[in-house]
Amino acid sequence: MNNAKCNDIPERSTEVVVVGAGIAGLTAAERLVESGVDVIVLEARDRVGGRLEGGRFTSGTSIELGGQWVGPTQDQVLALAERLGLETFTVHDEGRSLLFAEGGRHESDDDTFGLPGESARAFQQLVATIDATAATIDRQSPADSPGAARLDRMTAAQWLDDNCQDPVARRFADTLLVSIFAAESDEYSALHLLFYLSSGGGLHRMMITIGGAQDSRVRGGTHQLAQRLAGSLGHRVLLDREVLEISEWNTQESPTAPNSQVTVRTTGTRYRCDHVIVALPPIMAARIVYAPQLPANRDIAQSHMNPGNVIKFQVEYDTPFWRAAGLSGTVLSLDHHVSLVYDNGVPDSERGILVAFVEGRHARAFNDLPEDQRAQLVVADLECFFGEMASRPTEVLQRNWSEEPFTRGCYGGRFGTGLWTTVGKHLAQPLGRISWAGAETASVWNGYIDGAIRSGQRAAEEVLQISGKQ
Repeated sequence: MNNAKCNDIPERSTEVVVVGAGIAGLTAAERLVESGVDVIVLEARDRVGGRLEGGRFTSGTSIELGGQWVGPTQDQVLALAERLGLETFTVHDEGRSLLFAEGGRHESDDDTFGLPGESARAFQQLVATIDATAATIDRQSPADSPGAARLDRMTAAQWLDDNCQDPVARRFADTLLVSIFAAESDEYSALHLLFYLSSGGGLHRMMITIGGAQDSRVRGGTHQLAQRLAGSLGHRVLLDREVLEISEWNTQESPTAPNSQVTVRTTGTRYRCDHVIVALPPIMAARIVYAPQLPANRDIAQSHMNPGNVIKFQVEYDTPFWRAAGLSGTVLSLDHHVSLVYDNGVPDSERGILVAFVEGRHARAFNDLPEDQRAQLVVADLECFFGEMASRPTEVLQRNWSEEPFTRGCYGGRFGTGLWTTVGKHLAQPLGRISWAGAETASVWNGYIDGAIRSGQRAAEEVLQISGKQ
């Protein structure tokens, strides 16, 4: 009976199946199509973009529920935006930032974030130490970096303890890093900390706005990158096609031999192809059934790269009232549910918008609460930060990325102790007829939109080289 049902499933043939229509998968597909390869992109959602998702306030203003920032040295995403006819704009960063720590409120207009003198100096020294050490990391092969074994045995928290004795600076470092990793510093290894920061040019670049990782945004939202790429691919992109199984990926024949194809199965269709590119977050790639099963270390690599936990809130007001008070809208808090806030206004609207993040352990606590209660707690924190006017938003949008069924966490994945030096090399390494893409497999801007694009380019080149079409 089961075999009969299986045989009734429609079957299609193509040269390459790309699993996932996020920016990595779409980039790979575009490159292959340019080289004359027949491609089908299978996406489980009813939209493209993956971790790029657009939202809209009832006022009509478009906003990003997913990844949103681009900046200097993110050359691939900036080039893609330009090629697709999308404009970027510099974020608003004028005015004083706020820091809430140890029950106090501090203002600043520099990189000290309002830390008191001795703590500010300790933090600046820690940033210099992190960036100098990160510069020694071999991004192509972190396990071969100087001191990799020792760094991989300890958590990032332990390494930070060894390199920062000032308690306020140390707590501040944890808050800053949770805004980058969406995970607590005892949840990933020191080697992962340094590799990830190295991939983006260091902590200083990653933590600042102007000239850094949060420098600019795409007018109308970054999700348009995916939408326009998908538009150019047309009928090749199929939505609502969750991939359940990839079989015959490890054929005995040479990968270039005829009559030996991979089978990719969704709920309603089987696809026969020569190669597969899996462009999913590792935790989602691990949920596909592989026949034969994947080698142990490949399975460990993808199933143990845990995603961060973050709930993103876009909060709209009638006006950006904080600007009149001389504030930039930037907040870091060691004392509240909300750890990070930015002014998220857009050129096409005169309304004020704050983007607020609840991350790491705070996000996991919020997971047990209904959405309306989460929003109330966030608005209460914003009132603490900016005063009574912050208690009257016109609308609050939120996206809990740990609840998004085909992502299950953001911003990117991280390795705990002992994994980079044992299984890390398998993350991006082709396996049989499968290549792997996604921001977590990138060696430059790992976890970012730019890194996802680079990973899609790499995976496509691997397929072209194997197929002799490079």
